[in-house]
Amino acid sequence: MMDCLSRTRTIQCLFAVSAALLLAAAHGCHSKSESESGSTEETGTPRVTVYCSVDEDFAKSVLDTFQSESGIQTAVVFDNEAGKTTGLVQRIRAEAQGGGKTADVFWSSELFGTIELAKNGFLEPYDSPAAADIPARFRDPQRRWTAVSARGRVVAFDPEQVDKAKLPTKWEQLAEPEYAKDTTFANPLFGTTRGHVAAMFALWGKDKARKYLTDLRDGGMLLSDGNSAAVRAVVDGRAKYAATDTDDVSVAQAAKESIAFRFLDMGDGGTLMIPCSVAMIKGSQHGDAARKLVDFLVSARVEGLLAKSRSNNAPVREKVRAALQMKWPPETKVTYQDIANALPESDKAVREILIK
Repeated sequence: MMDCLSRTRTIQCLFAVSAALLLAAAHGCHSKSESESGSTEETGTPRVTVYCSVDEDFAKSVLDTFQSESGIQTAVVFDNEAGKTTGLVQRIRAEAQGGGKTADVFWSSELFGTIELAKNGFLEPYDSPAAADIPARFRDPQRRWTAVSARGRVVAFDPEQVDKAKLPTKWEQLAEPEYAKDTTFANPLFGTTRGHVAAMFALWGKDKARKYLTDLRDGGMLLSDGNSAAVRAVVDGRAKYAATDTDDVSVAQAAKESIAFRFLDMGDGGTLMIPCSVAMIKGSQHGDAARKLVDFLVSARVEGLLAKSRSNNAPVREKVRAALQMKWPPETKVTYQDIANALPESDKAVREILIK
């Protein structure tokens, strides 16, 4: 295995390339959406543009169903694995601040970037009637976002290579020398890993969380280019343990890979569940169509579709979980708002300690 410094430099290059690809892809998708909007305006066909960081394999079928049933043409811009969510959040900010056209709906694979957008005034309040049965903690009090279809943060491992009796039971154990040298994380500046590290700062405090990152680095932790890449590192034998999401493990299991996962204790008796989120973007040019899409995406039906897909997302509605016989693990007590508030401090620490 390469040493920590070499790994970090390699990952920096990977993220630089990924960022360039994300911008190029976004530009291409945006140009296509503008062309489509011209044709739909000419014909009078209703349309909606959605920025989406939910994995394309799962999101496309949901959006295709909406378009087919509603008659509303749906143009979608996806992100990429390495820049998960963060690239689209930055794009929404840039377009709003630039005064140009923006998308109508943001469908994110996590919640924390959405909370940031709401806090900074980039989202439009909408109290969707389809979300009336969603528990209050998954809905913004000002109705700027709704959270659905959660994934759990887990440690993935190869059950044929790792003795379950020797698996860690708490997240903080991964920074111990015994585990750190065989552990991989996705870049904590992006996606659900970003929220996971921020949760550590919110729950443990700055000093303990910074020491955790330092111990991971000094112990030889491998940084991977996204959560699915972290799972691939375990499958390929480059790591024994991967901090990742349940859906990435489910996809690998569906591909018949030798992979399993365990929920780890955040330190207060529970694990971290991270839902997707849906919001209307302020400045939307297609309000009626956007509201219909939001209604569809936050519905119990779509939660069921994602639960039955290879992503195996856990519905936030207890009745939907019960109907599907899905369990919800014990959760950490740290709130989503507290995690979002910790993002600036955790991002700063990640840049200083892991991504130099």
